[in-house]
Amino acid sequence: MTSFEIGRRALLGTAGLGLIAAPAIIGGQVFAQEKKKLAIDRVTPPDIHKFKVGSFQVLVVKDGARPSGNPGETFGTNQSAETVGKLLADNFLPTDQFVNSFSPTLIDTGSDVILFDTGLGKAGRAQGTGRLVEGLAAAGYMPEDVTIVVITHMHGDHIGGIMEDGKPAFPKARYMAGEAEYSFWTDGARAGTPAEGNQKAVIANVKPHADKMTFLKDGGEVVSGITAMLAPGHTPGHLIFNVESAGRRLVLTADTANHFVLSLQKPEWEVRFDMDKTQAAATRRRVFDMIATDKIAFLGYHMPFPAVGYVEKQDTGYRFVPKSYQFDI
Repeated sequence: MTSFEIGRRALLGTAGLGLIAAPAIIGGQVFAQEKKKLAIDRVTPPDIHKFKVGSFQVLVVKDGARPSGNPGETFGTNQSAETVGKLLADNFLPTDQFVNSFSPTLIDTGSDVILFDTGLGKAGRAQGTGRLVEGLAAAGYMPEDVTIVVITHMHGDHIGGIMEDGKPAFPKARYMAGEAEYSFWTDGARAGTPAEGNQKAVIANVKPHADKMTFLKDGGEVVSGITAMLAPGHTPGHLIFNVESAGRRLVLTADTANHFVLSLQKPEWEVRFDMDKTQAAATRRRVFDMIATDKIAFLGYHMPFPAVGYVEKQDTGYRFVPKSYQFDI
Protein backbone atom coordinates (compact mmCIF):
# COMPACT_ATOMS: atom_id res chain seq x y z
CA MET A 1 0.00 0.00 0.00
CA THR A 2 1.37 3.40 -0.94
CA SER A 3 2.18 5.82 1.85
CA PHE A 4 2.02 9.58 1.71
CA GLU A 5 3.56 12.26 3.83
CA ILE A 6 0.64 14.23 5.18
CA GLY A 7 1.06 17.29 7.35
CA ARG A 8 -0.58 17.73 10.72
CA ARG A 9 -2.80 20.54 9.42
CA ALA A 10 -3.87 18.46 6.45
CA LEU A 11 -4.80 15.57 8.74
CA LEU A 12 -6.86 17.82 10.98
CA GLY A 13 -8.59 19.36 8.00
CA THR A 14 -7.32 22.91 8.26
CA ALA A 15 -6.16 24.58 5.08
CA GLY A 16 -3.64 27.26 4.22
CA LEU A 17 -4.46 30.44 2.42
CA GLY A 18 -4.08 30.48 -1.33
CA LEU A 19 -5.28 31.92 -4.62
CA ILE A 20 -7.39 30.40 -7.29
CA ALA A 21 -5.16 29.36 -10.17
CA ALA A 22 -2.03 28.87 -8.01
CA PRO A 23 0.29 28.93 -11.03
CA ALA A 24 3.41 29.39 -8.92
CA ILE A 25 2.80 26.81 -6.21
CA ILE A 26 4.91 24.09 -7.85
CA GLY A 27 8.07 26.13 -7.66
CA GLY A 28 7.18 27.86 -4.40
CA GLN A 29 8.02 26.98 -0.85
CA VAL A 30 5.75 24.77 1.21
CA PHE A 31 5.23 25.68 4.85
CA ALA A 32 7.58 23.66 7.05
CA GLN A 33 5.80 21.63 9.69
CA GLU A 34 6.07 18.36 11.57
CA LYS A 35 4.98 15.47 9.34
CA LYS A 36 4.15 11.86 9.91
CA LYS A 37 3.69 8.99 7.48
CA LEU A 38 0.27 7.41 7.36
CA ALA A 39 -0.75 4.50 5.16
CA ILE A 40 -3.46 5.47 2.74
CA ASP A 41 -5.98 3.07 4.31
CA ARG A 42 -5.61 4.86 7.66
CA VAL A 43 -6.41 8.30 6.28
CA THR A 44 -9.93 9.59 5.83
CA PRO A 45 -10.20 9.62 2.04
CA PRO A 46 -11.00 12.82 0.17
CA ASP A 47 -14.46 13.42 -1.23
CA ILE A 48 -15.19 11.52 -4.43
CA HIS A 49 -18.26 11.38 -6.62
CA LYS A 50 -19.23 8.88 -9.31
CA PHE A 51 -21.82 9.11 -12.06
CA LYS A 52 -22.32 7.84 -15.59
CA VAL A 53 -22.42 9.61 -18.92
CA GLY A 54 -23.88 6.94 -21.15
CA SER A 55 -21.52 3.98 -20.90
CA PHE A 56 -18.67 6.10 -19.49
CA GLN A 57 -18.01 6.01 -15.75
CA VAL A 58 -17.03 9.46 -14.44
CA LEU A 59 -15.18 9.97 -11.16
CA VAL A 60 -14.64 13.41 -9.66
CA VAL A 61 -12.01 13.72 -6.93
CA LYS A 62 -11.74 16.64 -4.55
CA ASP A 63 -8.01 17.27 -4.62
CA GLY A 64 -8.57 19.69 -1.78
CA ALA A 65 -10.03 23.07 -0.90
CA ARG A 66 -8.74 26.16 0.80
CA PRO A 67 -10.01 29.56 1.82
CA SER A 68 -8.81 32.51 -0.20
CA GLY A 69 -8.89 36.20 0.51
CA ASN A 70 -11.20 39.00 -0.58
CA PRO A 71 -13.18 37.68 -3.59
CA GLY A 72 -13.01 41.10 -5.25
CA GLU A 73 -9.24 40.83 -5.51
CA THR A 74 -9.69 37.83 -7.83
CA PHE A 75 -13.11 38.24 -9.47
CA GLY A 76 -14.63 41.42 -10.80
CA THR A 77 -11.34 43.25 -10.67
CA ASN A 78 -12.82 45.83 -13.04
CA GLN A 79 -15.72 46.44 -10.64
CA SER A 80 -16.03 48.30 -7.35
CA ALA A 81 -15.76 46.40 -4.08
CA GLU A 82 -19.34 47.40 -3.30
CA THR A 83 -20.65 45.93 -6.57
CA VAL A 84 -18.85 42.63 -6.04
CA GLY A 85 -19.91 42.48 -2.40
CA LYS A 86 -23.56 43.08 -3.25
CA LEU A 87 -23.66 40.22 -5.75
CA LEU A 88 -22.10 37.89 -3.19
CA ALA A 89 -24.51 38.98 -0.44
CA ASP A 90 -27.47 38.60 -2.79
CA ASN A 91 -26.39 34.98 -3.26
CA PHE A 92 -25.97 34.29 0.48
CA LEU A 93 -22.17 34.27 0.26
CA PRO A 94 -19.65 36.06 2.50
CA THR A 95 -18.10 39.18 1.05
CA ASP A 96 -14.67 38.97 2.68
CA GLN A 97 -13.50 35.46 1.74
CA PHE A 98 -14.23 32.56 -0.62
CA VAL A 99 -13.37 28.88 -0.71
CA ASN A 100 -11.58 27.51 -3.73
CA SER A 101 -11.68 23.78 -4.50
CA PHE A 102 -9.96 21.63 -7.12
CA SER A 103 -11.62 18.76 -9.00
CA PRO A 104 -9.53 16.52 -11.25
CA THR A 105 -11.75 14.09 -13.17
CA LEU A 106 -11.30 10.52 -14.34
CA ILE A 107 -13.33 8.98 -17.14
CA ASP A 108 -13.33 5.20 -17.53
CA THR A 109 -14.55 4.37 -21.02
CA GLY A 110 -14.17 0.63 -20.58
CA SER A 111 -11.17 0.70 -22.90
CA ASP A 112 -9.20 3.59 -21.43
CA VAL A 113 -8.88 5.22 -18.03
CA ILE A 114 -8.45 8.93 -18.76
CA LEU A 115 -7.44 11.47 -16.13
CA PHE A 116 -8.17 15.14 -16.81
CA ASP A 117 -5.70 17.28 -14.83
CA THR A 118 -3.64 16.16 -11.86
CA GLY A 119 -4.26 18.61 -9.04
CA LEU A 120 -1.61 20.25 -6.90
CA GLY A 121 0.41 17.16 -6.07
CA LYS A 122 2.99 16.85 -3.34
CA ALA A 123 3.68 20.59 -3.16
CA GLY A 124 0.14 21.18 -1.92
CA ARG A 125 -0.07 18.49 0.74
CA ALA A 126 1.13 20.63 3.63
CA GLN A 127 -1.90 22.82 2.95
CA GLY A 128 -4.37 19.95 2.76
CA THR A 129 -4.49 19.60 -1.03
CA GLY A 130 -2.78 17.20 -3.43
CA ARG A 131 -5.14 14.34 -2.56
CA LEU A 132 -5.89 13.07 -6.07
CA VAL A 133 -4.10 9.71 -5.79
CA GLU A 134 -5.84 9.02 -2.47
CA GLY A 135 -9.20 9.75 -4.06
CA LEU A 136 -8.48 7.50 -7.01
CA ALA A 137 -7.50 4.70 -4.65
CA ALA A 138 -10.70 5.14 -2.65
CA ALA A 139 -12.60 4.53 -5.90
CA GLY A 140 -10.50 1.49 -6.76
CA TYR A 141 -8.02 3.04 -9.22
CA MET A 142 -4.27 2.86 -8.82
CA PRO A 143 -1.88 5.22 -10.64
CA GLU A 144 -0.85 2.34 -12.93
CA ASP A 145 -4.47 2.02 -14.12
CA VAL A 146 -4.44 5.45 -15.79
CA THR A 147 -3.80 5.04 -19.52
CA ILE A 148 -4.10 8.70 -20.62
CA VAL A 149 -3.43 11.94 -18.75
CA VAL A 150 -5.04 14.99 -20.38
CA ILE A 151 -3.98 18.49 -19.36
CA THR A 152 -6.59 21.20 -19.95
CA HIS A 153 -4.00 23.93 -19.37
CA MET A 154 -0.71 24.29 -17.58
CA HIS A 155 -1.32 26.25 -14.40
CA GLY A 156 0.18 24.75 -11.26
CA ASP A 157 -3.06 23.42 -9.79
CA HIS A 158 -3.57 21.31 -12.93
CA ILE A 159 -0.05 19.96 -13.48
CA GLY A 160 1.28 19.64 -9.93
CA GLY A 161 0.45 15.96 -9.63
CA ILE A 162 2.06 14.73 -12.86
CA MET A 163 5.32 13.95 -11.08
CA GLU A 164 5.88 12.35 -7.67
CA ASP A 165 9.36 12.55 -6.14
CA GLY A 166 10.90 13.15 -9.55
CA LYS A 167 9.16 10.22 -11.22
CA PRO A 168 5.96 10.00 -13.29
CA ALA A 169 2.99 9.71 -10.94
CA PHE A 170 1.07 7.71 -13.56
CA PRO A 171 3.79 5.43 -14.89
CA LYS A 172 1.86 3.66 -17.65
CA ALA A 173 0.06 6.70 -19.07
CA ARG A 174 0.54 8.57 -22.28
CA TYR A 175 -0.20 12.29 -22.30
CA MET A 176 -2.28 14.81 -24.19
CA ALA A 177 -2.18 18.60 -24.03
CA GLY A 178 -2.94 21.61 -26.16
CA GLU A 179 -0.34 22.36 -28.79
CA ALA A 180 -0.72 26.13 -28.35
CA GLU A 181 -0.56 25.79 -24.56
CA TYR A 182 2.62 23.74 -24.55
CA SER A 183 4.29 26.02 -27.09
CA PHE A 184 3.50 29.10 -25.02
CA TRP A 185 4.83 27.78 -21.72
CA THR A 186 8.00 26.22 -23.11
CA ASP A 187 8.92 29.27 -25.18
CA GLY A 188 12.08 30.96 -23.92
CA ALA A 189 10.30 34.30 -24.28
CA ARG A 190 8.57 33.63 -20.92
CA ALA A 191 11.91 34.11 -19.10
CA GLY A 192 12.03 37.38 -17.22
CA THR A 193 8.25 37.89 -17.41
CA PRO A 194 5.51 37.33 -14.78
CA ALA A 195 4.94 33.94 -16.46
CA GLU A 196 8.46 32.71 -15.68
CA GLY A 197 7.54 31.00 -12.41
CA ASN A 198 4.83 28.93 -14.00
CA GLN A 199 7.09 28.19 -16.95
CA LYS A 200 9.58 26.58 -14.57
CA ALA A 201 6.79 24.35 -13.26
CA VAL A 202 5.88 23.32 -16.81
CA ILE A 203 9.49 22.51 -17.64
CA ALA A 204 9.84 20.45 -14.46
CA ASN A 205 6.51 18.62 -14.60
CA VAL A 206 5.25 18.54 -18.19
CA LYS A 207 8.25 18.72 -20.48
CA PRO A 208 9.72 15.39 -19.26
CA HIS A 209 6.67 13.69 -20.82
CA ALA A 210 6.93 15.38 -24.20
CA ASP A 211 8.06 12.20 -25.94
CA LYS A 212 4.85 10.48 -24.82
CA MET A 213 2.62 13.47 -25.55
CA THR A 214 0.01 13.98 -28.24
CA PHE A 215 -0.60 17.65 -28.94
CA LEU A 216 -4.22 18.59 -29.49
CA LYS A 217 -5.75 21.34 -31.57
CA ASP A 218 -9.37 22.48 -31.67
CA GLY A 219 -11.49 19.43 -32.52
CA GLY A 220 -8.74 16.95 -31.67
CA GLU A 221 -9.89 13.55 -30.41
CA VAL A 222 -8.77 12.06 -27.11
CA VAL A 223 -10.66 8.82 -27.71
CA SER A 224 -13.91 8.12 -29.50
CA GLY A 225 -16.57 10.27 -27.85
CA ILE A 226 -14.20 12.79 -26.25
CA THR A 227 -13.00 15.79 -28.26
CA ALA A 228 -11.11 18.97 -27.46
CA MET A 229 -12.41 22.49 -27.98
CA LEU A 230 -10.12 25.50 -27.85
CA ALA A 231 -11.33 27.94 -25.19
CA PRO A 232 -8.55 30.53 -24.82
CA GLY A 233 -8.28 33.53 -22.56
CA HIS A 234 -7.57 32.03 -19.16
CA THR A 235 -4.39 30.83 -20.84
CA PRO A 236 -3.44 31.01 -24.53
CA GLY A 237 -4.14 27.34 -25.26
CA HIS A 238 -6.78 26.52 -22.65
CA LEU A 239 -8.84 23.49 -23.73
CA ILE A 240 -12.25 22.19 -22.76
CA PHE A 241 -13.62 18.77 -23.66
CA ASN A 242 -16.91 17.51 -25.06
CA VAL A 243 -17.83 14.07 -23.72
CA GLU A 244 -20.57 12.03 -25.42
CA SER A 245 -21.68 8.44 -24.88
CA ALA A 246 -24.95 6.62 -25.61
CA GLY A 247 -26.88 9.85 -26.12
CA ARG A 248 -25.59 11.55 -22.95
CA ARG A 249 -23.30 14.58 -22.95
CA LEU A 250 -21.02 16.43 -20.56
CA VAL A 251 -18.61 19.31 -21.14
CA LEU A 252 -15.46 19.59 -19.03
CA THR A 253 -15.06 23.37 -18.87
CA ALA A 254 -11.81 23.42 -16.85
CA ASP A 255 -11.14 27.07 -15.84
CA THR A 256 -13.49 28.78 -18.30
CA ALA A 257 -15.47 29.95 -15.26
CA ASN A 258 -13.94 29.72 -11.80
CA HIS A 259 -16.73 30.89 -9.48
CA PHE A 260 -20.31 29.64 -9.67
CA VAL A 261 -21.72 33.09 -8.96
CA LEU A 262 -19.15 35.75 -9.85
CA SER A 263 -17.97 34.17 -13.12
CA LEU A 264 -21.34 32.85 -14.29
CA GLN A 265 -23.80 35.55 -13.31
CA LYS A 266 -21.32 38.19 -14.50
CA PRO A 267 -19.25 36.56 -17.27
CA GLU A 268 -17.96 39.94 -18.42
CA TRP A 269 -16.28 40.64 -15.08
CA GLU A 270 -12.51 40.38 -15.25
CA VAL A 271 -10.68 37.64 -13.37
CA ARG A 272 -7.20 38.22 -12.01
CA PHE A 273 -5.70 34.99 -13.37
CA ASP A 274 -7.18 35.22 -16.87
CA MET A 275 -4.15 36.05 -18.99
CA ASP A 276 -6.22 37.71 -21.74
CA LYS A 277 -9.20 39.11 -19.85
CA THR A 278 -11.18 40.30 -22.88
CA GLN A 279 -10.76 36.98 -24.67
CA ALA A 280 -11.60 35.03 -21.51
CA ALA A 281 -14.88 36.92 -21.09
CA ALA A 282 -15.81 36.25 -24.73
CA THR A 283 -14.97 32.56 -24.26
CA ARG A 284 -17.14 32.35 -21.15
CA ARG A 285 -20.10 33.69 -23.09
CA ARG A 286 -19.51 31.43 -26.07
CA VAL A 287 -19.11 28.27 -23.98
CA PHE A 288 -21.93 28.88 -21.53
CA ASP A 289 -24.32 30.11 -24.21
CA MET A 290 -23.79 26.70 -25.82
CA ILE A 291 -24.26 24.83 -22.55
CA ALA A 292 -27.41 26.78 -21.66
CA THR A 293 -28.93 26.53 -25.14
CA ASP A 294 -28.25 22.80 -25.48
CA LYS A 295 -29.26 22.17 -21.84
CA ILE A 296 -26.26 19.98 -21.19
CA ALA A 297 -24.28 19.35 -18.03
CA PHE A 298 -20.82 20.73 -17.41
CA LEU A 299 -18.04 19.98 -14.97
CA GLY A 300 -15.98 22.98 -13.91
CA TYR A 301 -12.66 22.46 -12.14
CA HIS A 302 -13.37 25.09 -9.47
CA MET A 303 -17.15 24.72 -9.16
CA PRO A 304 -18.55 23.64 -5.76
CA PHE A 305 -17.87 19.93 -5.31
CA PRO A 306 -18.82 17.62 -7.03
CA ALA A 307 -18.32 20.42 -9.55
CA VAL A 308 -21.11 19.32 -11.92
CA GLY A 309 -24.19 21.26 -12.91
CA TYR A 310 -26.19 23.10 -15.52
CA VAL A 311 -26.71 26.74 -16.35
CA GLU A 312 -29.72 28.68 -17.51
CA LYS A 313 -29.60 32.15 -18.98
CA GLN A 314 -30.40 34.86 -16.46
CA ASP A 315 -30.25 38.60 -17.13
CA THR A 316 -26.83 39.20 -18.70
CA GLY A 317 -25.33 35.96 -17.41
CA TYR A 318 -26.20 32.49 -16.18
CA ARG A 319 -27.62 30.80 -13.10
CA PHE A 320 -25.80 27.71 -11.85
CA VAL A 321 -27.99 24.66 -11.14
CA PRO A 322 -26.12 21.85 -9.35
CA LYS A 323 -26.46 18.31 -10.61
CA SER A 324 -28.89 16.09 -8.74
CA TYR A 325 -30.10 12.62 -9.84
CA GLN A 326 -30.18 13.27 -13.62
CA PHE A 327 -27.46 10.75 -14.39
CA ASP A 328 -28.80 8.07 -12.03
CA ILE A 329 -31.98 7.23 -13.92
